[in-house]
Amino acid sequence: MNLNDLLLMFDLFQNMFIAGILVSIICGIIGTYVVVKRLVFISGGIAHTSFGGVGLAYYLGFEPMFGAIIFSLATAISVGVGTLKAKIREDSTIGMLWAMGMALGVIFINLTKEKTNVYVPTYESILFGSIMLVRTNELYIMAGLIIIILVIVFLFFKEFLALTFDEEYAKVSGVRTGALYIVLLCLIAITVVVLIKVVGIILIIALLTIPAAISGLFTHSMKRMMIFAVIISIILTITGIIFSIETNWPSGVAIVLVSGVVFIIAIISKNVWAYLKRRGSKQRLNNY
Repeated sequence: MNLNDLLLMFDLFQNMFIAGILVSIICGIIGTYVVVKRLVFISGGIAHTSFGGVGLAYYLGFEPMFGAIIFSLATAISVGVGTLKAKIREDSTIGMLWAMGMALGVIFINLTKEKTNVYVPTYESILFGSIMLVRTNELYIMAGLIIIILVIVFLFFKEFLALTFDEEYAKVSGVRTGALYIVLLCLIAITVVVLIKVVGIILIIALLTIPAAISGLFTHSMKRMMIFAVIISIILTITGIIFSIETNWPSGVAIVLVSGVVFIIAIISKNVWAYLKRRGSKQRLNNY
């Protein structure tokens, strides 16, 4: 192996781990809102609809992440406005957009494959992630999107907190809950775009929810839950990346499998610990 090959491998691994850390930061923060506000189904719908934007981007020849942004934001706004203004059920809107996005993605990618001299990734890499293919310019886009999300969360943290835990109180306090709800959906949409390269469209829900869900088992403070979720997400993502390298599995599959196993262990550990505490308390009472 020559020096150029070593440098290329170093760049690939460097991009992989940087991408993993970037998505972990945003998963911990936005994932906490998704779990606490119970927006998992909506997040999944936005993720799957983005497939149409990815397919359109390949067909027209521009950056796939921008195509995903367009479709994801359009879905988030449609769901928010449809729910608040037209009083359309969220699950109905998501179900329709979910199916249409996936169908359009398949159509556009198949049309692109008919062209000559046009690179089209496999369905597997789009749906299940391929972190080894993350390019430097995509890292810049991801970092820029994450900065936007962090700034908005920082500026409206108290309002999001009120919206998440007590929407009625937020309304009485003068918070524009409708507009804030749409903003939150848009933040989820942007997070979805950041996650696509790492875990793929199909598995986004898992990485978006599992670290926050694990964190929620041990704390009910929103700030601590976010911090713990970020740390947990970094550990799970890096471990999953290493596991994917060792097994040659898609990165998304490896990360989600590791996350799922750790989630199960966390639930069992908490229940065992609670049982031991109750048993210890009963023994102390009996001694008295």
